Amino acid sequence: MEHLLPHKNGKYRERKFDWNNLFWACGHCNGVKNQKKYDAGILDCCKIDPEQKIIFRLKQNNIELLSQMADPDEETVRTIELIREVFNLKNTGLRVYKSDMRLKELQKEMNLLFDNLEKLKENPKSELVLRKLKALLRREAAFAAFKRCYVKEHLSDYPELRPLIF
Repeated sequence: MEHLLPHKNGKYRERKFDWNNLFWACGHCNGVKNQKKYDAGILDCCKIDPEQKIIFRLKQNNIELLSQMADPDEETVRTIELIREVFNLKNTGLRVYKSDMRLKELQKEMNLLFDNLEKLKENPKSELVLRKLKALLRREAAFAAFKRCYVKEHLSDYPELRPLIF
């Protein structure tokens, strides 16, 4: 469990025990977020859909994050910076390992998506492929935002996936 807004070792007691200030986070992400610049808050993904504010892309072994808005709010800007750091912050040996591992996991998930999109092109009526794609594109799936953004950007190639995205 992670605190959306830090409680600073009990200094902000009302934050420490506020259920609305808690969400799931892995140790790596929590450690990266534990920097003063994130104290003002990031997007609360339990209340605001990050896909509505951020474009998530994987391009040639790098992540690309862009705001959906011309003039993004501060929480969106901090969230984009945090996600970049989760994938790219390599100031300790463990962070090098964790960042590389996270990128490899994202690449693995994207390859699963690409493989199944190819199978869908070969056999557009395959119920098995459509079930696999449904699972890959669920909001709860690993790296769902990256996969869902890819499909959104290529929806003209895969119109049958529209109901899975919107």
